[in-house]
Amino acid sequence: MHSNEQVRGWLFGIGAFVFWGLAPIYFKALTSVSADEILAHRILWCTPFTLLFIWALKKPLNFTAIIKQKKLFLGLVLTTSLVSVNWYIFTWAVTHDHILDTSLGYFINPIFSILLGVIFLHERLTVLQWGAVVFATLGVTNQIVNHGEFPWISLSLATTFAIYGFIRKQLHVDSLNGLLVETTIAMPFALAYIIWLFVSQQNAFTTQSLSIDILLLSGGIITAVPLIWFASSAKIIPLNSVGFLQFIAPSMSFVLATAYYNEPLGKDQLISFIFIWCGLALYMVKPIKTMISKGNARRKQPA
Repeated sequence: MHSNEQVRGWLFGIGAFVFWGLAPIYFKALTSVSADEILAHRILWCTPFTLLFIWALKKPLNFTAIIKQKKLFLGLVLTTSLVSVNWYIFTWAVTHDHILDTSLGYFINPIFSILLGVIFLHERLTVLQWGAVVFATLGVTNQIVNHGEFPWISLSLATTFAIYGFIRKQLHVDSLNGLLVETTIAMPFALAYIIWLFVSQQNAFTTQSLSIDILLLSGGIITAVPLIWFASSAKIIPLNSVGFLQFIAPSMSFVLATAYYNEPLGKDQLISFIFIWCGLALYMVKPIKTMISKGNARRKQPA
């Protein structure tokens, strides 16, 4: 593959995860709006923006063909439910000062993906990968025993996103058309809820400020852009490389939470993060070796 194409793939990937890493700033600006109204607007405006991106990128529109395939459509109904729950929990967590919990959740997510492969695809784990699972388990257990609470935000985010990614990989649909169908499935519910808010005069949209209105309208862009960049990156660079990049977002969220939003990081919670980071270090050994061996193989090929 041409080096410029590789660079483009890395830039898309880095851009997507940096975008996701900065997402808490967007949701923090909407703390005066309820999480359910934010989610409704995010779903509602994502549909037209996704259509616009499909047109602008000159991609084929396969909406009708997708919904005619019963098994595929039902699969997307399931992924719609999972991603909607994931979006809601993330939005609620950020707007209620739990960014650290979201960071921990997305650090745990890759290890949950490993377990899904073992359970449903009968994949075999290396000793180091089992070590990663053990460290992740220790991190979660420490959070429960010493921090004094069940980390439901972290585990819910990790579980819903891992299952979402697992199912989407089994569905033969491109990311843009898949996202369009998912948001279209959820859109009637989102629209109905927004109408109900207006009727019951509980709406933040159009009643607070112009900046809040603009932010809510921007929810579609906030959702669609990083997904498109991520999909473009995944088509160009190896999945192992994407695996490296996925830790950008929770790392940035961790820094934002502790350094900018001053969320308290107690000793027990820090220990949980250290366990998870140790697990991730073990998890990344195999991808690193694979990347190095592929790089050496390419260098040995005759020009």
